[in-house]
Amino acid sequence: MTRDRLLTSGQLARELGISHQSITNYARNGQLEPTLVTPGGHYRWDLEDVKQQLRTKDQQRRERD
Repeated sequence: MTRDRLLTSGQLARELGISHQSITNYARNGQLEPTLVTPGGHYRWDLEDVKQQLRTKDQQRRERD
């Protein structure tokens, strides 16, 4: 995804069906890594990258259990 196609946290939350606050919390806690942080501190996300991060975290969780 090109930089001009990055999603805001609100857009990402809608795509994933979770709250904007959850996205923000995941980023602040290091659970998800944003593609870009703007100079103003806003997160920008590549949807496919986030989906990959979530798949990786799910796989790691399954391996631990």
